[in-house]
Amino acid sequence: MSDASTNADYLQLEIFPSRLLSPSRAETLLNEIALLEGVVRFFVHGPRVPQTVPYGPATGETVDHPANKVIMVAGQEVDLEVSVGGIRLEVTDADVKEDIREICDRLLPFSYEFREGLFIPTKQTVTDYAKRGSDADPMLIGMADPKGKLRNKPICILNKKSE
Repeated sequence: MSDASTNADYLQLEIFPSRLLSPSRAETLLNEIALLEGVVRFFVHGPRVPQTVPYGPATGETVDHPANKVIMVAGQEVDLEVSVGGIRLEVTDADVKEDIREICDRLLPFSYEFREGLFIPTKQTVTDYAKRGSDADPMLIGMADPKGKLRNKPICILNKKSE
């Protein structure tokens, strides 16, 4: 494997609400976070929502689940395949951390945990290597879903507008 890694100087944060977020609340929260200068990357995690019925008499039928939505984050469509149970982020400094806490206080009307720690791998894992090869983009390290299928657009990349 290559020695690709992300910048270890970034702060890693986790927002862990006491409830699963609805797609609309998740969209609002993610858009507010995406607007902040200093957010390097983030991803959502939670229980997987099946797209089709996996077995039984209705095998292959589309699942009509309220969390199974397409949301817009920073102008890009994101197909939610999980019920949003948490958000993990990398930010540049403590000032951004406090801005994110203020956004959460304003937009989440229920309790949540706001933690700092190591949540996203900083070096390439076996899953990263298997999904993307030895020359993977360092910004994609730790973003591989071991159970996910590769598709046309497996990850939504939020590019800052160049000035």
